[in-house]
Amino acid sequence: MKILSSVFILFFLFIAKVQSQNYELGKVTIAELEEKVHPKDSSAPAVVLFRKGRTFFSYNRDVGFSANHVCEIKIKIYKKEGLKWANQKVQFYIGYENLNEDRLQFQDAITYNLEKGAIVKTKLENQGAFKQKINEYWKEKAITLPNVKVGSIIEYKYILRSENLVKFPDFDIQYEIPVNYFYYKAEIPEFYIYKPILTGGIPLETESKFSTGSTTFDNEHGKSTSFTYRQIEAFYSGKNIPALIEEPYVNNIENYRGRIIHELERVRMPEQPVKDYALTWEGVAKTIYKDDSFGKQLNEKSFLVEDVKRLIGNVTSLSERLNLVFAYVQNKMNWNGSRSYYTDKGIIKAYSEQAGNVAEINFILINMLRLAGVEANPVLVSTIENGQAVYPTRTGFNYVIAAAEIDGKQILLDATHKYTTPNILPLNVLNWKGRLIKNDGTSIEIDLDPLNPSKENFNIMVKIDREGKMNGQVRIMRTDYDAYQFRVENSEKSQDNYLEKLEGQLGNLNISNYRTENQKSNLKDPLVETFSFTSNNQSDIIGGKIFINPLLFFTKSKNPFNQEQRLMPVYFGYKNQEKYNINIEVPEGFAIESLPTPVKISSEDKAILYTINFFAEGNKIQISSTKEINSSIFATDQYGGLKDLFQKVIASQNEKIVLKKYNHGFEKCTTRR
Repeated sequence: MKILSSVFILFFLFIAKVQSQNYELGKVTIAELEEKVHPKDSSAPAVVLFRKGRTFFSYNRDVGFSANHVCEIKIKIYKKEGLKWANQKVQFYIGYENLNEDRLQFQDAITYNLEKGAIVKTKLENQGAFKQKINEYWKEKAITLPNVKVGSIIEYKYILRSENLVKFPDFDIQYEIPVNYFYYKAEIPEFYIYKPILTGGIPLETESKFSTGSTTFDNEHGKSTSFTYRQIEAFYSGKNIPALIEEPYVNNIENYRGRIIHELERVRMPEQPVKDYALTWEGVAKTIYKDDSFGKQLNEKSFLVEDVKRLIGNVTSLSERLNLVFAYVQNKMNWNGSRSYYTDKGIIKAYSEQAGNVAEINFILINMLRLAGVEANPVLVSTIENGQAVYPTRTGFNYVIAAAEIDGKQILLDATHKYTTPNILPLNVLNWKGRLIKNDGTSIEIDLDPLNPSKENFNIMVKIDREGKMNGQVRIMRTDYDAYQFRVENSEKSQDNYLEKLEGQLGNLNISNYRTENQKSNLKDPLVETFSFTSNNQSDIIGGKIFINPLLFFTKSKNPFNQEQRLMPVYFGYKNQEKYNINIEVPEGFAIESLPTPVKISSEDKAILYTINFFAEGNKIQISSTKEINSSIFATDQYGGLKDLFQKVIASQNEKIVLKKYNHGFEKCTTRR
């Protein structure tokens, strides 16, 4: 009997577990509504209890096959911060030339609450859905679920119908909150071969098999007709997906989100030639180049001939010609904010209107450079916001720049932005690799990472009085991307607003005599800031001694890397060299009691170097410090070393210079270096 009782107990436990893991809409339990915190992540404001997706094909005699993407989502709200999950939105594409726009429909949107021990349902009425046009390519449909409060469970379903079979919508499996369970099933007719791409490193269970598919449609006589075919069924599932957490120094968090992507590789329709899509980067480049909005536009030059002749005159140097053409296009053309590697209205019309998208402006630049005798070609790029084009794909690119070559040296150019210069691109373009397309349509991969480090040099002269107050002068020189970033960030700010912010950042300095050089002109030259300052709070006086941070108001006090573990690579954007040269004049009546210990730190591969040295003579202290970051990106397995190195840098910058009053009759005090 005891054995039989145990069997019954185990059976009912199994049934209870199955019921508690019911992944169907409309199946909400009191236990789920009573749950106060997520069992695996107590900090989570909400959790995706499950997300299920299904893609299947339907057929219409006018358009052929189309895809239906169905998604069901159930979310539990734990905290006030999780209430924002009551607002849901889905974007869909409308910018097709030869296809009907996508159609999206929300269904079964319900909020569940526990009231007096009973489950109460609140359905979303039709007026709760909103649709808006984002731009000429995208629309968005949004819903706000009703009566959502802490403790609620919400669920909804949407169906996206699309004639676009080249690329399915991405199926996200990771969010800013945990995901308890996900499941995705694709039912694809054997005529279509897709490449599944899995990102984010999330562990998945996968399976695929052949099955029989069927579809019904109305023929030309209005009669219902059906046919069957073989199809491939692919299944993906997973459990306990951790939240995707923002980390400092990340290029684009979307690059690391767990998702399932399907992109078309080949179509094999009966009694028709096989049609290949983007199988290789070479195939991608050739497909793009053949488009009239790309390759044809790069052969439109005749309308530019006279302007190029007038522009270059008798200049024979190819480098000077490049600079003249680049500056001309950059000043003449105005970017309309549209990113694409295809032209919209064409370069002739864009040139006439002095405005265009990225492709139009940079194709004009390429054509003018070629007329000026400079070899130039387009480079396909995926901006940081668009993610990294890791796999051969046309849709992975969203931008195009120019690459010129003079005396075997490559020069990257983008004339759409007003503060770029040759080899200085917009920061969001520095995204790993680009694809250079030659005149014959062949292509090569090129590195977008700048070869040379950008530099920031700080020269500071400071006098300290007996009360620890400081006054002095600062000169900051920035080159390359450091100069570019300063120009972009501050071009629209008034000087008063900028100085107010700068004074606060530097510990409430009082700044005067401020001026800049080369901020809005001479963009190839270093940008220079100079100013005078006074400060009453950059030193501490304790027991008649003055304590000073060696880098004064530029001292860093917090390590930007304070996580125990790092999930994403550390991205600095570009190589950087930061130098400080500080001269401090000790006040009369004080001597140097001690100086911080000189430090030299290096990572194993010398990707980061740091030094700080001190020299004292008489009443003068000279401090020199250099930090070099010689790589723009560091892998997650390098995080521990990076964190430790930065902690040592912070510690060295916060070791104090100590000045001590001396008695009359004693000229010197012991100095430690």
